[in-house]
Amino acid sequence: MSWPDEFRYPDVTYQDQLTFQQGDLHFELHHTLGETEDATWTWVPERKLLAPGDLFIWAVPNAGNPQKVQRWVGEWAAGLREMAALGAELMLPGHGYPIFGAQRIQTALQDTADLLDTLESQTLALMNTGASLDTVLHEVQIPEAALEKPYLRPVYDHPQFIIRNVWRLYGGWYEGEPDHLLPAPRRDQASEWVRMAGGLQPVLDRVAALRDSGDLRMACHLVEYAVLAEPESADAHALRQDVYEKRANEQTSSMARGVFSFASVSSGVGKRDGFERE
Repeated sequence: MSWPDEFRYPDVTYQDQLTFQQGDLHFELHHTLGETEDATWTWVPERKLLAPGDLFIWAVPNAGNPQKVQRWVGEWAAGLREMAALGAELMLPGHGYPIFGAQRIQTALQDTADLLDTLESQTLALMNTGASLDTVLHEVQIPEAALEKPYLRPVYDHPQFIIRNVWRLYGGWYEGEPDHLLPAPRRDQASEWVRMAGGLQPVLDRVAALRDSGDLRMACHLVEYAVLAEPESADAHALRQDVYEKRANEQTSSMARGVFSFASVSSGVGKRDGFERE
């Protein structure tokens, strides 16, 4: 693939709403903050046709992508509710199948807005008590029943990523852990923990036990310390490769699966990060 270096830039812009006519049809363009600052959804009243763009993608909204710029969860939900009130009879999403029928469209849009609203409201409520990001991530109640709906499966984004994005918008990058404010290098921290554990082998033994018991989340934490403390250890990398491969295989979110798979592949060539500087 050759990435293009010439683009056609917008020659017509609008602030909140823009309407144009093509033949007998009117196309009403509406602005909503979503994945980007310039998200647009379109309403064609003569056909009761709604095109929500990427504001609806037949999955948990891509409102928390860990490798992208800020997204706006509350405004996204408000835009979905505005669309739901139109009475559209045909919806053509940015991704996935069209939806026919006013009631089906309204339900899908409102359910998606409800998911975003509950994640944001719970996060803000905890933040207002002074909770740390760690507390917020593990105390917000993710509505699992909602994720069972065919248009809200967490197949791309993950609800916990959305919580992080709400925190980033309202709380900044400081996650409430004072030792993280001006930290020692992580490799130095790892070396101290591994030293206190009695060396590398006890840590690897514990990682293997956690893996075998199914606690891959904790196994990932410890194997990172092992590789950080002993970056040349083939045994540490082999175990890390296996742990992250298993962790990736259990993910429904393709973003999470991609990050974990990259970690596994990197350790397969003896690196913690495949892009690591020599």
